[in-house]
Amino acid sequence: MQQALVRTYSRWGHVRQRDPLGYTRRVLANLRVDHWRRRRREVLVPPEDVSPDSTPLHARSSADRTGDRDQLVRALATLTPRQRRVVVLRHFLDLSEAEVAADLGVSAGTVKSTASRAMAALRTALSLDQTDAGDARHGSDR
Repeated sequence: MQQALVRTYSRWGHVRQRDPLGYTRRVLANLRVDHWRRRRREVLVPPEDVSPDSTPLHARSSADRTGDRDQLVRALATLTPRQRRVVVLRHFLDLSEAEVAADLGVSAGTVKSTASRAMAALRTALSLDQTDAGDARHGSDR
């Protein structure tokens, strides 16, 4: 609570002209999230302790990786242009939701909902590709 008070007080000139209660709620929520992130218990392994052969992608053949890439590109092509842009900016370029929203000129909520729908569509497209590939390998007719 003290940190929220300090942050709100330091921006009071700007905040009081808008929505002080909303700003303070957002500060409290952000402080809580920051606290959770600081306490996260991840065990990170130094890069020198990870051999390339121990990672799942390196264990696969070059042809398998090329096939995976082709499958992903085809699945991305099924998305709308906006969904494709959001997925690429968020997951391939690793931009934050706010950065993607600013880049596309939309709200952060639009980025979240578009990304959610796009990922669901990709899961569906990729699972259908897996099913079709399995059927083709086993020689079954569809």
